[in-house]
Amino acid sequence: MAHSNTIDQIAERVDHLLLRHEELQRTNALLTQQVQSLTSERDQLKSRLSAARARVDALIERLPASATTSPQAST
Repeated sequence: MAHSNTIDQIAERVDHLLLRHEELQRTNALLTQQVQSLTSERDQLKSRLSAARARVDALIERLPASATTSPQAST
C-alpha cells in the first residue's frame, strides 16, 4: 500500500511539473515575441531619430553665419 501511495505521489508531482513546464514554455514564447517586437520598435525609433538629426543638421547648415555665432543678435 505504501509503495502504491509513493508512486501516486511521484506521478502527481510529475504531472504538475509537466504542466508547469508547458506554462513556462508558453510564457517564454510570449516574452520572446515581445522582445522581438520591442527590438523592432526600438530600431525604427533609432532610425527616425537619426533621420530627424540629419534634417536638423541640414537646417543648421542653412542658417546664416550671424545667427549661429551670435544667439543674442536680436537684443
